[in-house]
Amino acid sequence: MLPHVESGLLTLIGATTENPSFEVNSALLSRARVYVLKSLTQEELITVMRQALSDVERGLGKRDIQVDDDVLTALAHASAGDARRALGLLETACDFATQEADREVLHKEVLADVIGHQASAFDKQGDAYYDLLSAIHKSIRSSRPNAALLYMARFMQGGGDPLDVVRRLTAIASEDVGNADPRALPLVIAAWDAYLRLGDYEGQRAIAHAAIHLAVAPKSNRIDRAWSEAKQYVRQQPQVEVPTYLRNAPLS
Repeated sequence: MLPHVESGLLTLIGATTENPSFEVNSALLSRARVYVLKSLTQEELITVMRQALSDVERGLGKRDIQVDDDVLTALAHASAGDARRALGLLETACDFATQEADREVLHKEVLADVIGHQASAFDKQGDAYYDLLSAIHKSIRSSRPNAALLYMARFMQGGGDPLDVVRRLTAIASEDVGNADPRALPLVIAAWDAYLRLGDYEGQRAIAHAAIHLAVAPKSNRIDRAWSEAKQYVRQQPQVEVPTYLRNAPLS
């Protein structure tokens, strides 16, 4: 396919929800123009829903439904940048519209039943999964406990394994806190053990406890730097010998 795309004989058009830098052949990617589709803004979603309400042929225009801006704002917020979801929620909500005088009216009170619980789901193998873990790590590293808890909640509500979080916290305890607070690592291991003993609901609180402790603890990356330097030195000097005074003394 590659030479034909390169010569212009074939025009290749594709779409992917994955990161093309990782999932698309690099030779093909270098010959392609990549467009990143971003989430729509709240104002754009409201415009899409307004068009659906006024479109007689493909939308809800025949019903002439009166919808206030605050209703559309709530639906746009629940759609999280997804126009398809916004239109689906709008169509469902309009089923609860009430007849008043000569037209239908959609009230905000019905949205609680329409929107319901919004799970912040994500692809466990995609970018969002690793972006959230990275956000947790960087929030703790920059001593922002509220941000760390927010991204942890987003991760777990989306279906992420809490043990993935506690594994990252274990790394943070040595990498970012280190000997600036020697209690950090035992506390994280205790939270890990508590999660396994108590179960998911109570165990998540123990993980949050450990995350807050790491976020507010003093930071030191000297352990990480020292270990990296030791490994680098051994790579450069693979034949380092043990001095005589450190060797295992033979029995006489």
